[in-house]
Amino acid sequence: MHTTKLAAVAVATALGVTTLAACGGGDGDKGKATGGPAPKTVTLVSHDSFNASKDVLAAFTKQTGFTVKVLKSGDAGEALNKEILTKGSPQGDVFFGIDNTLLSRGLDNGLFEPYEAKGLDRIPAELQLDKDEHRVTPVDTGDICVNYDKKYFADKKLAPPQTFDDLAKPAYKDLLVVENPERSSPGLGFLLGTAARYGDGGWQDYWKKLKANGVKTVDSWELAYNQEFSGSAGGKQAKGDRPLVVSYASSPPVEVLYAQPQPKEAPTGVSTGTCFRQTEFAGLLKGAKNPEGGKALIDFLISKQFQDDMPLQMFVHPVAKDATLPELFTKHGAVIEKPQTMAPQKIAEKREAWIQAWSSLVLK
Repeated sequence: MHTTKLAAVAVATALGVTTLAACGGGDGDKGKATGGPAPKTVTLVSHDSFNASKDVLAAFTKQTGFTVKVLKSGDAGEALNKEILTKGSPQGDVFFGIDNTLLSRGLDNGLFEPYEAKGLDRIPAELQLDKDEHRVTPVDTGDICVNYDKKYFADKKLAPPQTFDDLAKPAYKDLLVVENPERSSPGLGFLLGTAARYGDGGWQDYWKKLKANGVKTVDSWELAYNQEFSGSAGGKQAKGDRPLVVSYASSPPVEVLYAQPQPKEAPTGVSTGTCFRQTEFAGLLKGAKNPEGGKALIDFLISKQFQDDMPLQMFVHPVAKDATLPELFTKHGAVIEKPQTMAPQKIAEKREAWIQAWSSLVLK
């Protein structure tokens, strides 16, 4: 996710929830340089929204002897760029957070060593986008979707939009805020969703309709959700006046979890016909100081223990078939039966040209 921040986590941050910055540390990497024992620290490089329960990371240490150090490097696009610039001399051992919208950049730059993780048979084949070479391993999925402010639509006695087509209708004029796909992961995912829905020849006409219908564009998810969206409980600024925003299908459960007191129903809903499926991956970095620890960590990221912990830590869906979703997700989260998807090869071929075309069309 460009700002792959799992945006839902940023809701929690805005609501004052403290997340884990790192676990472990120490001087375990000295051993490799001196020819001594293998390093006891394994370093995970990630976007800012990586989070895991302390007891889960402690369980990994108990099982393997390796302590996890988490190095947060900005949003996903920024973190990936840093690894490309330090290719061959990486900041850590494992990179987590590269998604299907940016995957080609990591693979084309040769950042990852092939490694076939233990437990891959529990992950659907369609999510294993590099299954021939195993340079990356799928860890989670999330759906980028338009969210709506339930109170606004109830007060106006107006049905919330459910599809891409609906968003361009006069009834929803001046209601939608989106993120710039050049700067924001949700913004890029939403653009790709429209391209998947309307095709190479139709997506620009669709955006012309959205522009004529008063769509507003801002640079980041934080600005869109916390300042422009009328349904957010997390913004420190005054609430915005836009009742439609590009966010995640997991945002409503976050609104419930961190509200005081917790409401019986989420105050926001999901327009389920506007979604694009995002998959995040982990990979063993070429030149890793602790490849043994890196492989063990990748195995652990798809273990049932980590997968069960992940939904309420990063507000994403586990990929393992045997993982259990918490009640908060099943009760308040939207199930997206038919999200838009796109082959990574096509994203690689078209991404930059589409972003440029979008900028010329929407921002000028």
